Amino acid sequence: MAITAQAVKELREMTGAGMMDCKKALTETNGDMDKAIDYLREKGMAKAVKKAGRIAAEGLIFDGVTPDHKTAVVIEFNAETDFVAKNDEFKNFGKTLVEIALNTSAMTVEELKAQTLVDGRTVEQALVELIAKIGENMNIRRMEKVVAEGFVTTYNHLGGKLGVIVELSAEMTPERLERAKGIAMHIAAMNPSFLNASQVTTETLEHEKEIARKQLEAEGKPAKIIENILVGKMKKFYEENCLVNQVYVRAENKETVEQFAGDMTVVSFTRYKVGEGIEKKVEDFAAEVAAQIKG
Repeated sequence: MAITAQAVKELREMTGAGMMDCKKALTETNGDMDKAIDYLREKGMAKAVKKAGRIAAEGLIFDGVTPDHKTAVVIEFNAETDFVAKNDEFKNFGKTLVEIALNTSAMTVEELKAQTLVDGRTVEQALVELIAKIGENMNIRRMEKVVAEGFVTTYNHLGGKLGVIVELSAEMTPERLERAKGIAMHIAAMNPSFLNASQVTTETLEHEKEIARKQLEAEGKPAKIIENILVGKMKKFYEENCLVNQVYVRAENKETVEQFAGDMTVVSFTRYKVGEGIEKKVEDFAAEVAAQIKG
């Protein structure tokens, strides 16, 4: 029988397996949904799928740059536990992801998953098999790939817990590369929210002004001088939150990152920290048991 796209979609939603795996399962079982699920279980896919709902908030940041420093990538590859993140197979898979990202046209996680390995498997298929083998959920959470007109470099901190890409608008020289690496280290340490003032939205600035204004009013400052004080406070906001306005972390004379960059302009940066923004599930076993008893 003909296998419809809707049937493949439903099986994928039910199991979490890859599209091609779902299509093959339905083809092999003549479109029987229950038998297709069994087929995926028998092939080891369901073992991986059953773990797909578990939160993968540990892991490592992998990064790489081409020899000419024209292309760089940073990838967050997650697992459920730090123990698995230290597994050599996990690490090797992460390194493979970087190599594939650097040497193909893949610009997103989905495009990366669709790439083919030397053995003919897709990255997504290899990931599902690794999940089944190791026994933990794993996830290629995000990636950033930068192709520069000038040059790029990366920095990896704390053994892969934090990774940075920084892009500069100049031709690379050994001296410029050294300064770029220093800026990347600064980004890792100081975690700027914006590249420069132009990236700060009006909404963000007005929000900060309103908070500062209420603080000044609470301190009893006269209304006629509050606006003047706010100008200084917004300047301080830029200095603390915009990369180019921050004091360079290694500076001895309080020079800014922009001044440290010298004849280079920082074009962009990306900073990934493992697990940031992921809400880790806190197990409450007493509540779980009580709920089951009531059910």
